[in-house]
Amino acid sequence: MRQLYVQGAWVSSSSGEGIDVVDPSTEQVIDRVPAGSPGDVDRAVSAARAAFPAWSGTAAADRGKILKAAADLLKERAEQMARTIATDMGSPYTFALKVQTLMPAAVLADHARLAEERCDRETRVGDSLVLREPVGVVGAITPWNYPLHQVVCKVAPALAAGCTVVLKPSEVAPLAAYAFAEILHDAGLPPGVFNMVSGPGPVVGEAIASHPGVDMVSFTGSTGAGRRVAALASHTVKRVALELGGKSANLILPDADLATAVKLGVAGAFINSGQTCSALTRMLVHRDRYDEAAGQAAALARTYTLGGPFEEGTRLGPLVSAAQRERVVHYLNRGQEEGARLVAGGGDRPLERGYYVEPTVFAGVAPGMVIEQEEIFGPVLSLIPYTSVDEAVDIANGTPYGLSGAVWGGTQEEAVAVARRLRTGQVAINGGRFNTSAPFGGYKQSGVGRELGEFGLEEYLEVKSLQL
Repeated sequence: MRQLYVQGAWVSSSSGEGIDVVDPSTEQVIDRVPAGSPGDVDRAVSAARAAFPAWSGTAAADRGKILKAAADLLKERAEQMARTIATDMGSPYTFALKVQTLMPAAVLADHARLAEERCDRETRVGDSLVLREPVGVVGAITPWNYPLHQVVCKVAPALAAGCTVVLKPSEVAPLAAYAFAEILHDAGLPPGVFNMVSGPGPVVGEAIASHPGVDMVSFTGSTGAGRRVAALASHTVKRVALELGGKSANLILPDADLATAVKLGVAGAFINSGQTCSALTRMLVHRDRYDEAAGQAAALARTYTLGGPFEEGTRLGPLVSAAQRERVVHYLNRGQEEGARLVAGGGDRPLERGYYVEPTVFAGVAPGMVIEQEEIFGPVLSLIPYTSVDEAVDIANGTPYGLSGAVWGGTQEEAVAVARRLRTGQVAINGGRFNTSAPFGGYKQSGVGRELGEFGLEEYLEVKSLQL
């Protein structure tokens, strides 16, 4: 069984218990990690607090050099990291390399730059000197769907800001976090600056969120779990950053290039087998072109080949676990019970082994249906008709979420005008690509705070004014 990483060394958990790590494509146990205890969290927090004065006092440029070294090491080890992620949570290897590994490397490099450019800033406001200082000890709780990227999105800005970290990776897919801990160690990060305690959320995650020695908790996961983290954190009035669920709309305006909008919209729904909080799971199409769009989406869905992460031609891997497959199948059944019409997919066991679900497209979806309102987190797309742009905007804004979205129009100006009306943290215009330097985060029940770039870094900085 693996160990915990505390005070710059691998140490055994006080619990003596472990959690099996399962390959979702084979359903076989491939590793075992500690089921950490509250006592383990105490040790990690103590290490982080002890390391904070020296690390926060380190020049930001020197902190940036360590992040740059970590980024370079991640690039050097990219193929092995991608294989780890593909095995651990089922992403096809090519996706695991390009998106799950090389994108976090770019985020690390970006924060190496930001550390020097932004963290030692001092500004004058009248007769006051305004300083930015690190928040302190950060508790980072990360999910399984992007098991390296979401770790980096929290750890990189925290370290750049001068904070120290206690990380709890998802116990479902923890192996990328273990490999990343080794990278930080080899990059020369001082002992205690980064610590990692694996284990279940109700034990380790709750111990971190409620710990009086943790100054900030950053959580990515379901909205329900985010509420619990916020409630626990409130007892010590610590800063909370939450990146939660989504039910993002892909709004296709009447004069848009329909074929392109549907093609990229389907890709946006099925990315990472639909296990993406910002997935474009609702496609809104004008009634005059609705049947055409439904036919195109169904045909495209059938081209998404299921298979093992290392098999040639695989476009979609398995869902991460049996529990996740059961969750998605529940929604497939619920959609049909509500009267939505399957036009593609719907099968929950298309392969003999592995936690696979067929890429699925529902037509005849009406606002207010459960599959239109709730996050499914699987390869399931709902097509919703609208009559006017005002109605489409109301539908797009009509869920508890507001994480991401897309608008397609005949012109960029037209699409931007509609995007301004959407209550969501990010909108792609006519296929605009994801930008790792732009702020990412949600409105409403999709979260609090932002990740990535300058806005994400600000989450980890306090502001102090000196009256001169």
